[in-house]
Amino acid sequence: MSIAKRTHWQGLPAGRFLADGNLHTSTMATMHHHPTARFPQQRPLMLPDFPLPAQPSIVVLAPHPDDFDAICITLQHFHQQGHDIHLAVLTSGANGVEDGWQGAHTVAEKAALREAEQRASCDFFGLPAQRLTFMRLWEGDDAQASEQASSDALRTYLHATRPDLVFLPHGNDSNRTHRRTYQRFHAIATEDGLRLHAALNLDAKTVSMRPDLYAYFGGEEAAWKAQLLRFHRSQQERNLKTRGQGFDQRVLEVNRQAAADAGGPMPYAEVFELQAFGL
Repeated sequence: MSIAKRTHWQGLPAGRFLADGNLHTSTMATMHHHPTARFPQQRPLMLPDFPLPAQPSIVVLAPHPDDFDAICITLQHFHQQGHDIHLAVLTSGANGVEDGWQGAHTVAEKAALREAEQRASCDFFGLPAQRLTFMRLWEGDDAQASEQASSDALRTYLHATRPDLVFLPHGNDSNRTHRRTYQRFHAIATEDGLRLHAALNLDAKTVSMRPDLYAYFGGEEAAWKAQLLRFHRSQQERNLKTRGQGFDQRVLEVNRQAAADAGGPMPYAEVFELQAFGL
């Protein structure tokens, strides 16, 4: 799998963002970014130029089953370099399964379906089963108790995996669980003085972001990514039914639009904003 590398940044838009499928100018005045000497100051970066420690710990905080797969080109790049990747799926995603699909009606039945889909996609990707954790956070009748227990569980996980780099959705997102994931992670990293970098990915529901890192890819890689995304059959069929477009096509359209609007060297791109904590 090839990732495009370019050493000149002219022509790449440093201040253009995705909102409702379109890239345009925006400013993130409310978000504080910590400077760091580790990354080149000139942005954006290409993925092959992204520096990491010799043996990094990489963590993916996926609010739902399938969020890992949405950035699989970037993750496969690190996987092929032999770096350890740990995936924590934070919620069951049961609400994303149509009632009665594959005979599932209860929350437990729907959760089991989505987690089985994630196991299958991770097996196809090549992620060892022992690095996949289903946390089922923010579930329970007592909202306050659930919030505290979920925060404690996420804190324990981050301290156990000791990540150098964390992938997660951007906090400026229309999806409530995406926002909650970022908010909880940000609070823990700040309160506990964790030393790490975070890569916040562009998603179909991202409102605005600063594009710091591009992972460009071509048609062969896009076909592989589409195959991975289709392991999430509940989402593929629901999107076809409600949007007239498969889940695979929807994700790849975000990647295609990002690459096109950036004037990139290849037809697709996964895009991230970088933030530093404790560095």
